[in-house]
Amino acid sequence: MSLSFCGNDVNNSYSVEKGVLNNGCFVDALNLVPHVFLLFITFPILFIGWGSQSSKVQIHHNTWLHFPGHNLRWILTFTLLFVHVCEIAEGIVSNTWMKSNHLHLFLPAFMGFIAATTSVVYYHNIETANFPKLLLALFIYWVLAFITKIIKLWKFAEVGLGVEHLRFCITALLVVLYGLLMAVEVNVIIVRKYVFFANPQRVKPPEDLQDLGVRFLQPFVNLLSKATYWWMNPLIIGAHKRPIELKKIGKLPIAMRSLTNYLRLKDAYEEQRNAEDLEKSPSIWRAMYRAFGRPILLSSTFRYMADLLGFAGPLCISGIVERLENNTEVVRMNKTEDLPFGVFFMSSTQLLQNTYVLAVLLFLALVLQRTFLQASYYVTIETGINLRGALLAMIYNKILRLSTSNMSMGEMTLGQINNLVAIETNQLMWFLFLCPNLWAMPVQIIMGVILLYYLLGFSALIGALVIVLLAPIQYLIATKLADTQKSTLDYSTDRLKKTTEILKGIKLLKLYAWENIFCDSVLETRGKELTSLRTFALYTSMSIFMNAAIPIAAVLATFVTHAYISQSRLSPAEAFASLALFHILVTPLFLLSTVVRFAVKALVSVQKLGEFLQSEEIGDDSWRNGDMPVSLESCKKHPGARNRKQPLRYQMDNYEQPLRRQLRPTETEDVAVKVNNGYFTWGSNMSTLSDINIRIPTGQLTMIVGQVGCGKSSLLLAMLGEMQTHSGKVYWMGCELTLVTCVKNRYSVAYAAQKSWLLNATVEDNITFGSPFNKQRYKAVIDACSLQPDIDLLPFGDQTEIGERGINLSGGQRQRICVARALYQNTNIVFLDDPFSALDIHLSDHLMQEGILKFLQDDKRTVVLVTHKLQYLIHADWIIAMKDGSVLREGTLKDIQTHDVELYEHWKTLMNRQDQELEKDTEIESQTTLERKTLRRAFYSREAKNQIDDEDEEEEEEEDEDDNLSTTTSRRSKIPWKVCWCYLSSGGFLLVFLMVTSKLAKHSVMVAIDYWLAAWTSSAPNEQNSSFSLDANHRSYVPVFVILCGAGIFLCLITSLSVEFLGLSAATNLHHNLLNKIIHAPLRFFDITPLGQILNRFSADTNIIDQHIPPTLESLTRSTLLCLSAIGIITFVTPVFVTALVPLAVAFYFIQKYFRVASKDLQDLDDSTQLPLLCHFSETAEGLTTIRAFRHEARFKQRMLELTDTNNTAYLFLSAANRWLEVRTDYLGAVIVLTAAVAAICSFYGLQSGLVGLGLTYALTVTNYLNWVVRNLADLEVQMAAVKKVNSFLTTESENYEGSIDVSQVPEDWPQHGEIKIQDLCVRYDPMLKPVLKHVNAFINPGQKVGICGRTGSGKSSLSLAFFNMVDVFEGKIIIDGIDICKLPLQTLRSRLSIILQDPVLFSGSIRFNLDPERTCSDDRLWEALEIAQLKNMVKTLPGGLDAVITEGGENFSVGQRQLFCLARAFVRKSSILIMDEATASIDMATENILQKVVMTAFADRTVVTIAHRVHTILTADLVIVMKRGNILEYGKPETLMEQEDGMFASFVKADM
Repeated sequence: MSLSFCGNDVNNSYSVEKGVLNNGCFVDALNLVPHVFLLFITFPILFIGWGSQSSKVQIHHNTWLHFPGHNLRWILTFTLLFVHVCEIAEGIVSNTWMKSNHLHLFLPAFMGFIAATTSVVYYHNIETANFPKLLLALFIYWVLAFITKIIKLWKFAEVGLGVEHLRFCITALLVVLYGLLMAVEVNVIIVRKYVFFANPQRVKPPEDLQDLGVRFLQPFVNLLSKATYWWMNPLIIGAHKRPIELKKIGKLPIAMRSLTNYLRLKDAYEEQRNAEDLEKSPSIWRAMYRAFGRPILLSSTFRYMADLLGFAGPLCISGIVERLENNTEVVRMNKTEDLPFGVFFMSSTQLLQNTYVLAVLLFLALVLQRTFLQASYYVTIETGINLRGALLAMIYNKILRLSTSNMSMGEMTLGQINNLVAIETNQLMWFLFLCPNLWAMPVQIIMGVILLYYLLGFSALIGALVIVLLAPIQYLIATKLADTQKSTLDYSTDRLKKTTEILKGIKLLKLYAWENIFCDSVLETRGKELTSLRTFALYTSMSIFMNAAIPIAAVLATFVTHAYISQSRLSPAEAFASLALFHILVTPLFLLSTVVRFAVKALVSVQKLGEFLQSEEIGDDSWRNGDMPVSLESCKKHPGARNRKQPLRYQMDNYEQPLRRQLRPTETEDVAVKVNNGYFTWGSNMSTLSDINIRIPTGQLTMIVGQVGCGKSSLLLAMLGEMQTHSGKVYWMGCELTLVTCVKNRYSVAYAAQKSWLLNATVEDNITFGSPFNKQRYKAVIDACSLQPDIDLLPFGDQTEIGERGINLSGGQRQRICVARALYQNTNIVFLDDPFSALDIHLSDHLMQEGILKFLQDDKRTVVLVTHKLQYLIHADWIIAMKDGSVLREGTLKDIQTHDVELYEHWKTLMNRQDQELEKDTEIESQTTLERKTLRRAFYSREAKNQIDDEDEEEEEEEDEDDNLSTTTSRRSKIPWKVCWCYLSSGGFLLVFLMVTSKLAKHSVMVAIDYWLAAWTSSAPNEQNSSFSLDANHRSYVPVFVILCGAGIFLCLITSLSVEFLGLSAATNLHHNLLNKIIHAPLRFFDITPLGQILNRFSADTNIIDQHIPPTLESLTRSTLLCLSAIGIITFVTPVFVTALVPLAVAFYFIQKYFRVASKDLQDLDDSTQLPLLCHFSETAEGLTTIRAFRHEARFKQRMLELTDTNNTAYLFLSAANRWLEVRTDYLGAVIVLTAAVAAICSFYGLQSGLVGLGLTYALTVTNYLNWVVRNLADLEVQMAAVKKVNSFLTTESENYEGSIDVSQVPEDWPQHGEIKIQDLCVRYDPMLKPVLKHVNAFINPGQKVGICGRTGSGKSSLSLAFFNMVDVFEGKIIIDGIDICKLPLQTLRSRLSIILQDPVLFSGSIRFNLDPERTCSDDRLWEALEIAQLKNMVKTLPGGLDAVITEGGENFSVGQRQLFCLARAFVRKSSILIMDEATASIDMATENILQKVVMTAFADRTVVTIAHRVHTILTADLVIVMKRGNILEYGKPETLMEQEDGMFASFVKADM
């Protein structure tokens, strides 16, 4: 058929006799002019512009959108494009009714579409390049287009066409749109004055865009990029080459920072306060609504639009199937003369009868629906994150103002505060995420039911009823799930506690052969946890089952009822439209239970928050009224308030270092602090301190002394304003602190609390505490506190992080760091609260002399020292003696000596007693040396530490040397199949088989149900039109349908159960193997693996394997199989579809590949930034008094804001990445629907219409599930890392427990004599390491007392371990009573010998359990052992006697008592050989002497090997062995060895005397 612009079915197509404008074809041609004009003008400009990008304004991101009416223009342009599409469709369909082709019906519309697209591209480029003058071209285009369309509309009206004709409506719409766009253009000219005006307006880019650190561009990009997250592309695709780091995601824009949001929320909260009723507490809900209500409304609007568009899918399907079923050939018009303009005008219903038009509409509706849905999600998530930031800042501010009594009286525990931060804020954030669902879902459900009723009549209501009745069960299951999760958590905490104890005391457990007893106790707790997990799995699978079964049940009920009630036959169109509707309905119903649950939780959270925000605050004075000392302006000046070049030196305008101030000559010149008639209390009505009148002289050393609990510490806190003042005043050098306080001028006070408080930061940061670093001063402080030796032991010196990864300092070391912090601060006044309590005598003296008397007094600082060490009173310039909460005496030592002789004498006797202790103390190897030893043990050598520093060690090894980009990228995007297989196989092959088969069967049955439905509805009625046979034929399909649905429901149950229980069985096996492997690993393993790393396997990783992998696995398999079955069906219905499948599959592959890598990185960032934030909160709550004394609130707030923002940035990027993925997969899904529809329409002949419906319904489900496939894949990949880490431990070698001699061959009472022969013994810790003992020979007679001595590292302890076969004996042997111990089973050997270790280890439980965990001994035997160990009397006084409780690590006993318990433990085991490894190191002299006697008497007939570091303990031994570097140097009786003057032993004895 020939092509011509005006058509050639009439001769006068081109005639203009009736006037030019009356020829319709000419008017259409006129409409082409503006479009062509625009294309001609813009293309050259665009190409020139792209050629020279340099003309852009110099800002970091070329996303600066600043022309007025920007968003309106994008919306109008999109609408314009849609109308053009309608116009093209109308033209093409009208054309099919004509005898010959009329190009003028659709060609101008097509050109208009291209021009509109060009206009928006052109506009975008001009805007980012900031060349407003070029917008004139667009202005001219809009004017021309407007005029030509007006002419067309006027001509249509003249001929008498009206609203009933579609082309008239479209033209009218175009006139309106062009008019509006023209108005937008005029507005830009008026506002920006870029043309026709003398002085154009100058504009500056927003601050965020000038700041190169801001990388989150969602608020700044244009609408298209906003909707598709196009700006994320570089980040997500770049993640493939190198991992995303914190630097890469930058900072948050100002509007999203927690400070901005905090101020918004706080204003909304405080506004409610100013009402007349002061008692009423402000409502948090109202504050949240005022601060964040608008974005939630916006999101809800998007959500409603998306939901309404969602119903377009089923309706279009029904339309397409119906049209195809009643297919009629278009009849071409022959008579065209009597038509207006000689062309056909159609109505809108006629257009919608065209199947291709419906397919395109379906596609557009899907794209729009998905875009709106993702926009709604994004807005809620962003708002939720903003809310969380604001709440965290609010809670933090409150913490800084909490009254100390609240914390100490236990009204607000640390646990509660941590819960507020970690749980309640997240609950509220999640509630906000799900919030729009609350009002969107009911509307969606009601709409769905109405549509179903319209399609199927009464039977649809029955199906809907099934869904509605089953929904409450869903809710019930959901609540049960939450409860079960709580109980599981309790059990896992319990299990972790036990595991931690085992790992800490592993050496002792192995030496006593008790590992299995303790292992069983962990497994018992794990058993309870697994029972709880089983319930959890059951409920989860029920939930999944309900989810899958409800739609099947609803469809079954509906169609069977329809078959028996309805008179009319069920058509494929109705059947599949209703099927699609049921699919739509299920989601909101399933989610509704979750949303309701979250709403309930949110109510509880808000109540808790409200209570917290209303709790008591510390004295309300001006400096503590809770304003962020960071004024907004300062934050505007430094977005981020932190400069990249100085990472942690703060540059906050309002926060200066507390300056040393010059003293003003006033009447209180010599007094720094003065208290008059002070009555202070800790919140209750009882006053703790009464009648306090004291003065603290300036620049002098004041000491506060008194008995325990007489209020010394309280006095310091009262002066700092931490206590509540009943009456009286506190004067701070020219300022007073009264009930109406004026602490404004109180300068920062350096305060070292009694309970040491450290930050999770480096040692240096803990000491400088935010002050500028001054090397000389720092060095002086460290020497004064004798910290240098301790710092040298740390793996990274003073840059070692404290508190992280199990670097735990001892009490004394912590206390010294706190004192160092107080000394280092440059303040006038220093308060030291009992700094000597945890220090031994040498350190105390050093600290007193160097630190307090020299360092502080030289500086002329005012020092207040609380102490129990009365021998220091001679140094005091001023003494305050306290008793029972009031001041007993005040004055210099001389005053007291003259005025209060009694007190002075009392002090003198106490001093003498302390001096005796002092002498005793000097003989012992001091406590500090011991502490340093434990520290050294905590970090073996630095080398070992560095080797194992990284948990990711395993991963790094894999990424061999050739670290070039290509290998890492392929590594990073690979799915860890091996680990997955390992996980599945640990679940058991039977369950895997069951899962796979049931999954496949279930999906096959689901397809069969729908296929049967297609066959049923497409079945043609019989020829005889008797209604009976029709019904019978119709109903003959019912039984099969019912059977299939029943099978489907049953298989849903089986699959959901099989997946959950597969996960459970895998978790059980993995944990069991892990525990066994680790408990039976050789001691060396624990030496080289940090405790934190092992514990992580048992806590975080086990939790992931227990609870997170099974649901992810279930979801992944379900969505993958759904997508596959859908694609299979479409291909089966229309084989043409395969050709389109290839490019789609390629696109999908790349999307998921890029996303998985980026998502994993962002998830890691989110996890790693969360921990510091939570730590910061709990740290602050613990160190409140210190922070407030130092006046460092502002700095801590700033740090909190930074940490919150960092975490929020990671989280925002993560959710934006999820949106990026979902938008892309949704569009892919829409393309699949479009291709499926077009393919079905093209190849319809010979197809059953039911099958087309089937294919399209399935295509619709694909859009929902594609993104789940990718997201679950990404999640599973992250979670499989846990399995991988656990697996890496499963490969460790176990100790060889078997031995070559059978247990039955060892005599019951072996070793009965205790004779030890050591022959040519060589020992090493690891086959890779050098031997620690070289060819040692010795012979010990039965019953001998042997002492072994030598310097540190000479191999003494290694020898003691060799007796227990704990180390690798690779040459020579030890023979005890005629049996070579290397051949014995380990359990036998270790259970027959006794050892007392250097560090006392006690386990939580009863005393009886600690002495005899095997429960083999009688009580008399235990009491006897306690008596020998000098503990009997003490234990008798305890409640419960032998069943008295020992807390974790034996904390409720002193170190000496713990050591005695360990001795008693060794006595309980009556073995003829006892080995004491430096066992008396932490006992005082008196007790030690008793012990020596006891050992000599109680063990008179047994062999005792003592490893000593104080030689005098072995002077009475029968035999002494002196070791050096793994060899025996001297060997003989102590008397003979003493005679060798130059011998090693003799020199030891001399040194020790």
